[in-house]
Formats: sequence, C-alpha cells, structure tokens
Amino acid sequence: MSRRFVDLSIYLENDVITDPPFLRPHIDYQKHGETMAELQHFFPGVTAQDTPDEAGFAAAEWVKLTTHNGTHLDAPWHYHPTMDGGKPAMTIDEVPLEWCFQPGVKLDFRHFADGYVVTAADVEAELKRIGHELKPLEIVLVNTAAGGALGNPNFVNIGCGMGYEATMYLLERGIRVTGTDAWSWDAPFSYTAEKVKETGDMSLIWEGHKAGRDIGYCHLEKLHNLEALPGDGFLVSCFPHKIKGASAGWTRAVAIFEDGAVAA
Repeated sequence: MSRRFVDLSIYLENDVITDPPFLRPHIDYQKHGETMAELQHFFPGVTAQDTPDEAGFAAAEWVKLTTHNGTHLDAPWHYHPTMDGGKPAMTIDEVPLEWCFQPGVKLDFRHFADGYVVTAADVEAELKRIGHELKPLEIVLVNTAAGGALGNPNFVNIGCGMGYEATMYLLERGIRVTGTDAWSWDAPFSYTAEKVKETGDMSLIWEGHKAGRDIGYCHLEKLHNLEALPGDGFLVSCFPHKIKGASAGWTRAVAIFEDGAVAA
C-alpha cells in the first residue's frame, strides 16, 4: 500500500505573526555549546573540549506557549463548562482518539470575504458542489482566505468564520472534529465586535465555538496547506498532545492519501 502525506500544520516560531501580541509564543534556542551546565549537572567537571569535536553537549529549546499557539486541537472544555445537555465538557486528554483519525472532507470557502459568517446553506451548497454526503466522524476542514495569508501581520483578521447554524449542521450529522486554516473557527473578532456594537446581540460572540454547548465537538485551528487538498478522498490525522485537564493540545495535523490517490 502506497501512502503520501500532506503537512497541514504551521510552524511554531518567533518571527511569523499568527497570534495577537499577548498570545504569541516565544522560543529560546540553545546551541550545543550553550548547554554545558546541564551536562555538568550529571558529569561534574566535564568541559566542551571533552566532547566529540569539542562541539559541546546538546541543542535544546525553552518554549513559552499557550495550548492555543500553533496548529492545535480545541477540546469542548475550551468553549463552555458543559456539553451534550449539561454533561461536563471533555478536556483534551479525554477526547476519544478515534475522533482524531478519520476520512477528511474539505470545504472551500476562500471566496468569502473576511469576517463573513458561513451559514448552513453555504455548507450544504459546498457539499453538493463537491458531491459529498457527510458520514459520522468524518473530519471537516474549512479552507478560508487566511490559508494564503500566513506571514501577513493582519493574519488574525483574515478569513471567514463558521456560524452557529453552520456548525450545528455538521454536528447534527455526526461530525465531531472540524478545522480551519484561520486563527479561529469563528469569524475574526474585529468583525464580530462591529456587529455586536451595531446590534447589541452578545450571542454573536463565539457563536460557532458555543455550538459545543449543545453537541460536544473539537476543532483544529491554524491549519495550513488546505488548498492542496481535494474535496474528499483522504484521511486526517490530528492526535493532540495529552495535557491533563487542558482546553487544547498541539498537533502535527496531516492528510494521508492511500493507494495512489492524489491531492488537488
């Protein structure tokens, strides 16, 4: 059986803006010669000159993150304390592993304007266009304009978002993992804030996320390279890091094509 892998994850890095200033990751890199103190903890008196090629000990990194930096999987606990009619919301370590390795479906919404809130009718129309009928546990990925904007300092304000009814359309058909290449599953906050100011309707805040109160689900955020995928015919692997009691976990999300299937 032949397989081909398509990387759907962004880098964790210092220099490319993928989060607001107060949420950005920070990575301190240590070269081999800069970790001799760690080696001397185990082997007192050893110097860099004692190591092979005098190269020093080991390269290492110190990383300051939230669980929502980089490509990550959000757990139902992130959205609300409860799910499924009042049950305690699952944390990331409680998410069933079978949710995270399933056939994938891609919805192409790159044509929607930044800040547009996708409706159930939009989802239905796109599924009809690609000729796909949803099956329970499929992983539905949403390709937005943000996918082509990585590196743009305005990244967090780019792309459409999934509204409550669009999210519920998926969840009611048995979907339990979704994903987007934008900063958030919902429309960018800058656009939502304007609508809330105009209407006074606070229910617009995080409406797609908050669908998880009704039916518990997970979603991937800050995916990448979704434009390389067809509408279906691939698997998605997105197992999250196992962080006790957490609202999210980092993942190396990939699409897998088997038996000669090709990407778009």
